Amino acid sequence: MMKLLSSKPSPFGRKVKIAAKMKGVDDQIELMPTETRTPNEDLRRENPLSKIPVLVLADGTQLFDSHVICEYLDSLKPAPRLFPASGAARFNTLTLGALGDGMIEAALLLVYEKRFRPEDKWVQGWIDRQQAKIDASLAHLERNPPAWGQNPNYGHITIASALGYLDLRHDGKWRAGHSKMVLWLDEFAAAVPAFGQTRAE
Repeated sequence: MMKLLSSKPSPFGRKVKIAAKMKGVDDQIELMPTETRTPNEDLRRENPLSKIPVLVLADGTQLFDSHVICEYLDSLKPAPRLFPASGAARFNTLTLGALGDGMIEAALLLVYEKRFRPEDKWVQGWIDRQQAKIDASLAHLERNPPAWGQNPNYGHITIASALGYLDLRHDGKWRAGHSKMVLWLDEFAAAVPAFGQTRAE
């Protein structure tokens, strides 16, 4: 049995949970709720960076971060393929995943700025810089919502997880002015039931 160290709200953990369900291996993974707001030595032993998610294999091998874990899960069964094997399709998938990860990272930094600093220490320039990354990414996606073939791939999972996190922690404000991506997320949720099943309340 594998073990996944994560938390319900983590968008990076959500990516892994979606991938596991899509690959049909989620029944081989024990979910280990993991605290990250305070120093956690149990987590540090599994990942010296003290970051989630971490997948611990049956033999004790530790895999991190979410991209590595998702690619490992994709290797366990031949279908559905989440990472194209080569060529333009693979690099398009990885680039889309990188865009989604960047959106998540910027959204997390906005949360951390207000969670870990008193209001009089907030740096507005830093807040504006992170928001600009999110806004530019949304505008890029709105111009050309990322289509998929037989099934959504890792890149689509990452974008959906990013949008889900913006709904969870940023009150869904991204939806205004991005009607194509709102529709895209609805279509993703319909195609991938795991998206709804992994939603944090």
